[in-house]
Formats: sequence, C-alpha cells, structure tokens
Amino acid sequence: MKERKITVYDLIIIGSGPAGLSAAVYGKRAGLDLLVIEENPMSGGQVLNTYEVDNYLGMPGINGFDLGMKFKEHADAAGAEFKTSTVSAVRDGGAVKIVETADGKRYEAKTLIIAAGAQHSTLGVPGEEEYKGKGVSYCATCDGAFFKGKDVAVVGGGDVAAEDAVYLARICRKVYLIHRRDSLRAAGSLQEKLKSCGNVEILWNRTVQSIYGTEQVEGVKLVRAAGQKKGAELLAADEDTTFAAADTSRPGSGEPTQDLKVDGVFIAVGMKPDTEAFREAVACDGQGYVIAGEDCVTGTDGIFAAGDIRTKQVRQIVTAVADGACAVAAAERYLAGLK
Repeated sequence: MKERKITVYDLIIIGSGPAGLSAAVYGKRAGLDLLVIEENPMSGGQVLNTYEVDNYLGMPGINGFDLGMKFKEHADAAGAEFKTSTVSAVRDGGAVKIVETADGKRYEAKTLIIAAGAQHSTLGVPGEEEYKGKGVSYCATCDGAFFKGKDVAVVGGGDVAAEDAVYLARICRKVYLIHRRDSLRAAGSLQEKLKSCGNVEILWNRTVQSIYGTEQVEGVKLVRAAGQKKGAELLAADEDTTFAAADTSRPGSGEPTQDLKVDGVFIAVGMKPDTEAFREAVACDGQGYVIAGEDCVTGTDGIFAAGDIRTKQVRQIVTAVADGACAVAAAERYLAGLK
C-alpha cells in the first residue's frame, strides 16, 4: 500500500487568538503556505469573552466578540487554512517541525509559530463566571476606564495586583486590595506607591467567598483567611467589627462574612500559559512562558512564540497582534536563510 505523503507547510500557527490570526494574515500576505491549528472551533481567543474593548486603536467600545470575528474574517479573506484540533506534542525535526494532535493527526512545517495563549488564574467562587465581563475583569488596563469614579476591588498580593491597584487609584473613587495574607509579595517599590495612594485600602487576611449582583457586579462577600493574623503594614486594615454573623445561605458559611459593596472586581492571582505540549521543543521560564524576545525568536531554530504565551511585560490585544506580525517577519528571515 502506498504511503500517503504529508504536506510540509511553510508555516504552522498554533492558536487562533489575536496573535495567531495576525500571524495568519501577515503570513498569507507574505505568500506562505500556512496552516492554523486551533483548539476551539470559534477563533478569537480570550477576546471573545470580553464584554467591551475600549483600548484597541480605532475601535473604541467594540464588543469583544465582534472584534474577534473581525480578526477571523480578515484571516479568512487572506486565504488562511484552519484545522480544529488539540495539539498534544511538538517536536523539532531540524529542517521540519512536527506537530501531533490529540486526534492522532500529524502535521509538518518548515517553521512554527506558537500562539496558544495563556489563561488567567481564577478564584473559582460563585458569581465569578456569571459576572465575567459584567464587573469581573482580569485586566485593569483593559477595563479600568469603565469604572471611572466608582468603587472597585483588586484581589491578589503580587506585583500585578499592586500595579493594578495603583493604576485604578488614579481613576476610581475607592480601591480595595484584598489579600489572603498579612503582607504583600509585591516589590517594595510598588508597596511604596500603594502607601502614597490615599484612596487605596488594603484588606488583609481576606479571601473572596462569592461575587454577587443583579445584571452587574454589586459587591463581594469576604471571609477571614484561615490561620492568618491581621496585618499592620502599609495602609490601615479594617477592624474585626466589619464582619457580620455567618451567612448560612452561601458556600463556606461556617464563618462570619464581610459584605463589601463594589462596582467591579479585578482578579490578579496569576496567569497559566498553555505550554505543556511545547516543553520538549522550546525553553520556558520558571512560570511556564516560552522564552522569546520582542522579535518572537525562541532558542529553537525555526520555532517562534507570539502573544500571551511568550515572556513579555505587557499582555494586551494590541501587543498580541504586533507579535503576530513580528513572528512572521522572523519566520520569513529564517526561511530565507537569514538569522
């Protein structure tokens, strides 16, 4: 029986978020024979779940789903080929890169752009999923402008949480920083900035029990973190009298709860890059992000990383789109024998 010949593409793009779709458009414009492998049958990535995008140039206030659809329409018009499947492994075969999928398929290409993205870590509490995009956000710089002059909460204790609190303090009336411990993990310089924000209040040793509202977020229920003492550093924390009797109508009801009225909740408890399938082909940092510079070049010849999955300072739609263009430019140089 004659063995079926496998097509060797010029480029395979893994992921169809803003970075992957941008790479598809730029790749087709460059005349590359390319394939986009997407895990979900609907392209667009995390932007599809964003209620409103107000910081993408030229499209203020556009619905996130509509923006994702525009990206996909552009890639379709350019002639990009799409396959829906979950990538299970990537191997570096030298001149040919091998992509294996969970349905037993194998694809080959001369170059590869990894644009599989990263997922925000969640709290996993009642109301979080329900009010996502309706007051629950994972990006202060993306959504903060919608809460100008309002009261908001930031959940977390690391650099991102502190940066978000400082950023939001400039535009919001009141910012509560909710942390489960009695000291922050954020850099000392960020903690000093927090001290200078007169409208930021840190609620020490608190965890979010639930997020509630009607059509939009109206507040959060907090409980005292188990085994923690009240912190005294930085800004003054609340007194124990802020806690009411146990709310037996909600999960975790064995403890007194604090009802905090806020219009928005910004969750900053980390990100999880989707890099498990790529660990043998490219180097990752301690947090799992693919190590690549602004040119999207990794340490493996012919493999590039674009968007939220790579090591970078800013993870926004606009930077992901830019990465897609940069990654294709780097792939073109590689294909031309220029490194």
